[in-house]
Amino acid sequence: MAAVTEGRKAPSFTLPDAAGRPVSLADFKGQEVVVYFYPRDDTPGCTKEACGFRDHWKELQKAGVVVLGVSADSGESHKKFAAKYRLPFTLLTDRDRKVMTAWGAYGDKMMYGKKTKGVIRSTVWVGPDGTVQKHWARVADAAKHPAAVLEAISDGH
Repeated sequence: MAAVTEGRKAPSFTLPDAAGRPVSLADFKGQEVVVYFYPRDDTPGCTKEACGFRDHWKELQKAGVVVLGVSADSGESHKKFAAKYRLPFTLLTDRDRKVMTAWGAYGDKMMYGKKTKGVIRSTVWVGPDGTVQKHWARVADAAKHPAAVLEAISDGH
């Protein structure tokens, strides 16, 4: 069973941003929030996904959407990744993967034909009232995914 369920309240969390400042889901009450979980900074798929959200940034902002990227990478890694690709949104660190686990973004997955534990590329759209609007439990195409998220939000408004 998924830890995140459409139509239900999203699990709360507080994680440090790249500078170590705490960021909570509750900080964005009243706003649309896209929380996306990704395996690692500066890897091919993760870079395509992050740059996709960057490239749709103006439309996302127009729709009043906050984007939060979450991985287990350090704040220092996030700073370098964000600077290298000019990422305009916040990256959060989940070193112990507790938030990822609670949100269904960490667990068993297949990699090169082997069952392994790891970060599951997934995205959750949380509405202004804190309710999960849509959950992409397993993102297949990181490059095309940000456009699909924007389309879902645009259709939902």
